[in-house]
Amino acid sequence: MNLKSLLRGECIISWKTDGSNVSHVKCITPENRVSSENAVSESADDPKIYAQLHERQNSFQSLTNNGSFECSLCGMLLQTLHSHKMHFRTHAGERRFKCNICGKFFIQSGDLKYHLRTHTGEKPFKCDICGRCFSQSGTLNTHLRTHTGERPFKCDTCGRSFSRKGILKMHSRTHTSEKPFECDVCGKCFVHSGHLIYHVRTHTGDKPFKCDNCEKCFYQSGHLKDHLRTHTGDKPFNCHLCGTHFYKLCHLRDHVSTHTTEKPFKCDVCEKSFSKSGTFNIHARTHTGEKPFKCDVCGKYFSRMGTLKIHSRSHTSKKPFKCDVCGECYFQSGHLIDHLRTHTGEKPFKCDTCGKFFSRMGILKIHSRSHTSKKPLSAMSVANVISN
Repeated sequence: MNLKSLLRGECIISWKTDGSNVSHVKCITPENRVSSENAVSESADDPKIYAQLHERQNSFQSLTNNGSFECSLCGMLLQTLHSHKMHFRTHAGERRFKCNICGKFFIQSGDLKYHLRTHTGEKPFKCDICGRCFSQSGTLNTHLRTHTGERPFKCDTCGRSFSRKGILKMHSRTHTSEKPFECDVCGKCFVHSGHLIYHVRTHTGDKPFKCDNCEKCFYQSGHLKDHLRTHTGDKPFNCHLCGTHFYKLCHLRDHVSTHTTEKPFKCDVCEKSFSKSGTFNIHARTHTGEKPFKCDVCGKYFSRMGTLKIHSRSHTSKKPFKCDVCGECYFQSGHLIDHLRTHTGEKPFKCDTCGKFFSRMGILKIHSRSHTSKKPLSAMSVANVISN
């Protein structure tokens, strides 16, 4: 192909209609391409480089042995000629389809179609099992696996299976220790780009997701979605073993572990085992002394984000958890839960030795010492447990 001809908008590729030829020439003419701020590849801003990319796109005409088309730029295999051309646009920075509402550009018309539903709220794909609706058929298919238990994506290293290809990709990095997404502020690295985006907001303080009911703001859209259920009372996550419902999927996962004795996460230092990776990571800090969470007010460090959050309220005297019965307020939601039992008389913690019930786990632990040879706690320690 003549590079100068291509830069003038001329191309050797022929199309069935004059209209197709005109459209194609427009898309390769430099002044008609999308600017770099909307492009995937900044190199496509250079007309010569773009022309070379365009030439290479159309030099792959021979099929591979298995009948697929290989991208001459990155080696990716595509099943059809059309999918190859769509893929090429990610290299060329070519995004023809523009959203008239927000101005965002897309590589394919189908991507724009899906995007428009974020503005209209349209969700045409409905789950026949639970009634949930989705904007894309692919999202529905992924959701259906939560009902069927299907996990078609298998890790070649450890054999573990996953319901989504993206989750398998992230999991694979746990074997390689690869964390390609680095924070420019503190240098912390992440397995997933989304995790980096959420992390950066801890530096900027940006909480773009706001609850219309109570005006509380959140770092992540998922956290807002979970929070909204506290207003609606919706508990969509159901334990198939005992029927208990939960606001959050993570709460269900934690709960399911109470039905099994399996504790796959073992500490190499003290050999203590845990049912959840998060609990294990927190425990590991008791050995390393790591305290990664810093208070911006007084500079004190903490081993848990939740502990830092509670501590921060000591600087503001904020007590956001209020009892609806007597109006007393608390720093922590757990303290409010304990307090509510003084109104209800509930005592959910049972001593396995004598069968006696208690309203708090801490009081049960103190009581349990009376059945063992362990030294009883001092009066001051007991007072601290009760007051907290």
